[in-house]
Amino acid sequence: MGNLLGIAYRDGSRQPMREIAATKISLSAGVASDFRGRKHGRRQVTVLCAEKWRAACDELGTELPWTTRRANLLVNGLSIGPECVGRTLRVGTALLRITIETDPCSRMDEQYRGLKRALTPDWRGGACCEVVQDGDIAIGDAVQFVN
Repeated sequence: MGNLLGIAYRDGSRQPMREIAATKISLSAGVASDFRGRKHGRRQVTVLCAEKWRAACDELGTELPWTTRRANLLVNGLSIGPECVGRTLRVGTALLRITIETDPCSRMDEQYRGLKRALTPDWRGGACCEVVQDGDIAIGDAVQFVN
């Protein structure tokens, strides 16, 4: 079992990430107010593992805010990889099905030189999820696989 360490959303493409302490996740909108959740079924919510983010930063020899990755949720205590595709995560009262890896794109190198390469191995860039069940989430909530 892990914990939810961070929640963030953005209003539009290339907009800054906004960190919040609690929010709703829904089938129709993903993370409330996040522009991607409304449009992308398999990519409604992105989840980043804190330990893998740390590994990428260590490789770069720097410490970057987790929102540099532009993910919605930061979790610790879980390792998400290809074997997790199709599994469901409970975050607060929401259920999220892991669909695909969040591939690091060239935008990452705009954020910090070499970040795309550092995020490439071992799903360090995180996972994309589709919402299975609406729910409320807050920093500190338990995060666990339910199947």
